[in-house]
Order: sequence, then C-alpha cells, then structure tokens
Amino acid sequence: MALQYRAWQDGDDLELLQLWGGPESPPAEQFRGSFRPSAESPWNRCITALDQGVPVAAGFVYETALHPERLWCYVEVAADHRRTGVGSTLLTMLRLEAAASPSGITALRSKVQPGTPGALFAEAVGFSPIQRSRVVVVSPGALAAPAFDDASGPQLEEAATGSVELTRAVADFYTAVHGWDRADLTVGRAQQLLLSDTSGAGGAIVLRDRPRADGGMIAAFAVSYTQARTDGPADVLLGYDTALKPSEQEAAVATMIAMLVHQFPVQLEVDDSMTALVRVVEPLLAGDAATVDAEAYVVALEERGQD
Repeated sequence: MALQYRAWQDGDDLELLQLWGGPESPPAEQFRGSFRPSAESPWNRCITALDQGVPVAAGFVYETALHPERLWCYVEVAADHRRTGVGSTLLTMLRLEAAASPSGITALRSKVQPGTPGALFAEAVGFSPIQRSRVVVVSPGALAAPAFDDASGPQLEEAATGSVELTRAVADFYTAVHGWDRADLTVGRAQQLLLSDTSGAGGAIVLRDRPRADGGMIAAFAVSYTQARTDGPADVLLGYDTALKPSEQEAAVATMIAMLVHQFPVQLEVDDSMTALVRVVEPLLAGDAATVDAEAYVVALEERGQD
C-alpha cells in the first residue's frame, strides 16, 4: 500500500519517536526539536509520511532571519522504511514548498555527522559540505599561562554580558566567520541569541590589546555557558577581532585559551572558518593536549541542484 503524505499535526512527534528511537547524532537531536505545524510567520513547512495511518517519516523546511540565504531542511525516516524512496519524496515535496516561500530563497542547508545514515542520505540526494564544525575539548595546562606584567600591554578583564562593547565584538566576529553562509546579526540580535540570560550566557572575559584607559580594544573574548563549575569542561564561545593581523589574532586566541585552561578544561566550538582559532587548536590536537568531542558538517543543496 502506498504511503500517504500530509501536513504535520500535533502528536506526530510522540508516534514518530517510538519508531525512530534515540537520535543518531547531536544534529539530529537538535533538529527533532524543530518539528511543528506549518506556519506563515516565521515561515515553515512540515510534512509527515504515514504507512497505513501510522507516521513513519517527516521532514521540514523553514526560514531563519539570522542566515537568510538558505532555508534549514531536515528529513528523518524510520529505519525499516529507509531506502524505499520516502526520504527522497519528502525532500522533493519540501523543495516544492520552498519554491513558494515568501523570501523566494530555494537553496537548502542542513547539518550532519559524518558516517551517519543522515550524512549518507544527504550526499546521495546532492547536498555538499560548506563548513566543518568541531567541538574541541582543551585540557588543563595545554598552554602556559601568560604573564601580564606590562601595565601598558595586553590586559585581561571581566566583562558584563550586557555590555554594548562586548555585544558588538561578538556580532562582528560572528558575521566575519560566517561569510560562507551570510549572517544578518544585528547588535540586538547578538545580545538576544548569544549573550542574554535566556541564551545561557553566564559570564564573560575579554583580552584588550592595552589598558582600557589608554583606548584598549577587545582583541579576544570568551563567553561561558556553564553556570556552575563541574568536573566536565566549561562550554565557552571564544572569538577574536578579525580585523587584526593574522599573527595578532593567533596571539590573542592563544592567550585567551591559556587563561581559560589554566586549571580546568574548556569546550570550544571550532568552525574551519575561524582561521586563527583553528591554527591555535590544531597543534594542541596533534599533541594530545586537546581532543575532538564531536564533528559535524553543514551541507547545502543550492538552487542549481533543482535544474
């Protein structure tokens, strides 16, 4: 009997989770939280596939104001219904919906973990990698703690997460390292998404190129999303001033990491586009002073793929 397809309904997730079981990867777990009934604002479309009235697969596509040049897309199929064409059918239906999206954007993006069924499906239907993202855990003492003896040199200080200066630094960094998927991150949006209480931001420190009283600017920053000290690594967003010379960027990043891991481990998200961070982290990985905890790729299906 042929499968039926309809718009997502409340309660579909409860039935699907019974068939799907645990998520195959962190990206899959995150995407599962985005299934919801179709809506116009913000625009999204979500479709469920049913086998004899029972949901067995689903997919969605939606717009995001933060990265406006592509639509997020995700498809998941119960294991016993894979390789039957249901995933491809859902993707085709979602692409037809995307063609009618208010923004007119039809290029798609998703996120997969290498070697998973989701990654293999994405490759088979034409998605290609546009960015690699790793979660890297840096061990305590991986870099020697620097001395700040020169009162006129670089200075480390605490920063309020509500600081306009810090928020601008975060927004500028995020925009600069997302040239591969243009970001429309205003100061207000940066504060809401990355620095507000609801974002989980618990504190921040900044490294200035010289004392603030002497006009020192933020060369690097670190925002913690771990509210209380535990045995596990603190989750930290580390960024830097991309307008600096490459050598200065790397020096600022190395100094910040050294201070962060003086006593405790930290967990950093390292995209390949974060050039200075990658250059500092790679030798630590090679020397076993850091480990890759997770790896994922953002993959894209561009408009030309529809021809």
